[in-house]
Amino acid sequence: LFKDEEETKSSRYDAGRDGFIDLMELKLMMEKLGAPQTHLGLKNMIKEVDEDLDSKLSFREFLLIFRKAAAGELQEDSGLHALARLSEIDVSTEGVKGAKSFFEAKVSLSTRSQRAEKERSKRRTPGFQLLLQAWCLAWPSGC
Repeated sequence: LFKDEEETKSSRYDAGRDGFIDLMELKLMMEKLGAPQTHLGLKNMIKEVDEDLDSKLSFREFLLIFRKAAAGELQEDSGLHALARLSEIDVSTEGVKGAKSFFEAKVSLSTRSQRAEKERSKRRTPGFQLLLQAWCLAWPSGC
C-alpha cells in the first residue's frame, strides 16, 4: 500500500496527516479496498498489531501485518488478512522501501507543518506586529 502511488493512497487515508492510520482512517481504507469491517472488527485489527498500544497503526505495525500474513499467522477471515490480500504492497521486495518512504514523507510533512506553525506563531507576537505596522506606515501600498 505504500510506494509512490501507494503513498498517495495512504495520504488519502491519513486524514489527520500525522503519519499514522487511526480507527476512522482504517475504516475508510477498508471500505475503499472493498472489505468494510465492523467497528469491533476494526478495533481488533489495530489491537492485533498495535505494539505500542496507541490505538493506531505506525509504519512498523503496518509492516507487521504483512509479516504475519507471510508467516501464515493471520486468520483467513480476519480484517488484517483481507487488508494484506487487498493491498498492493509486496513487503519482500519494494514494499518495505515504499512503506519507509511513506513514513519518512509523513515525518517530513510533520516537520514542515511544525515550522510553518512556528512562523505563524512568530507573526502573532507583539514584536512582529510592531514591525508590520512600521512597514505599513513606511510603505502603505505594501500592506
